[in-house]
Amino acid sequence: MRYIRAIGRCAGFPAALALLLLASAALAAPSGPPIRIGGTLALTGPLAPTALLHKIAGEIYVEELNKANGLLGRPVEWVLLDDQSKPDLTRSLYEKLITVDKVDLIVGPYATGSILSAMSVAERYTKIYVHHSFGMPHLAKYMYHFPTAAFGPEPAKTVPAVVYDALASTSKPPKTVAIVTSKFPSAQFQSAGAKEVAEKRGLKVPLYLEYEFGTRDFGAIAARIKDTNADFLWIGALGLDGNQILEALKKLDYTPPRHFHLFPAPGPLVVAPDGKLALSHTFYEEHPPMLNNTGAAKLIPLFRERAGKANVPYTVVDSQVANSFAMWQVMEAAVTATKSLDDKVLGEWIKKNRIDTIVGRLRFDGPNNYGDDLSKVKQAQDGKWVVVWPREFAAPGARLLPP
Repeated sequence: MRYIRAIGRCAGFPAALALLLLASAALAAPSGPPIRIGGTLALTGPLAPTALLHKIAGEIYVEELNKANGLLGRPVEWVLLDDQSKPDLTRSLYEKLITVDKVDLIVGPYATGSILSAMSVAERYTKIYVHHSFGMPHLAKYMYHFPTAAFGPEPAKTVPAVVYDALASTSKPPKTVAIVTSKFPSAQFQSAGAKEVAEKRGLKVPLYLEYEFGTRDFGAIAARIKDTNADFLWIGALGLDGNQILEALKKLDYTPPRHFHLFPAPGPLVVAPDGKLALSHTFYEEHPPMLNNTGAAKLIPLFRERAGKANVPYTVVDSQVANSFAMWQVMEAAVTATKSLDDKVLGEWIKKNRIDTIVGRLRFDGPNNYGDDLSKVKQAQDGKWVVVWPREFAAPGARLLPP
């Protein structure tokens, strides 16, 4: 008591006490009933290798929230279900999350087909719906959906454009483009755009071929690619498609001069010998200048540790992981700013504000709630992915090879 009275005689005691109380509150463990956030991921099925990255990123985010003050001072519980890579099942599971499990909020699943299926449920119940891997903005009509996959409103034009711009910067830009693509919605949509953009730029497209999602035998497709012998191969890949196409081409003793993979499982492709100098799409890679983005310093070491324990072949934070982390950042920012769990309140706030995330500053005030296209081109070099285009986002000393 004497010590407290002595401090109390100091003029600065009220301010010091206020700071002490604030610090204590900030360090207080979350308490009360948990805020339950529901969602699904493809824990099994053909999308599982990539969905695992989203699962790890989400687990890290929720754990770090709960080590701090949770949300609104309450702990957070992620109610995660397995949609088995099936959009129809995804729809049913989100119905269950909202009506049976009665979660407070929802977040999106992995991949365009499942995201679109769940979006219809979110709209029916007017739930805020933040998601991380949707590639067909023109189909996203729901007023409270918010994408952290920053494709912009017209990725069928802008994504191919950034790829062809990168190739045009080399000493030997391609004159012919062979395009093969999964019929998975976003891959098919953007690959069709790649054909249109190529032709408008005067590039010849001697092969445009679509294959069923889930295809595993690429022998016949590889033969068509080899016969074309185009300067550049665009693969509307999803998951392990790119690896399997390259393996099929190798059996024919053919290596494409340049090859681009739209949505591959990043680890298996970058570590495969056949994946050397492969190109791919990205929003984020773990190198300067993106290391300074909001949340990067916290996520990177935690993901490396957790992914290593899960036997993930590539433990570096990339576009898939960052998009997923950004989804949680958007949700936390909205709840914290509004001090609310009301979906309409949260949705209106997100529409009006720009939010700093690991993939950059996101805005949701453009067509169908899309903002800027933050797409970049990365290349597999020395067993790791590095951004090579646009130049201002390239890794230090990195350039597109061969130049």
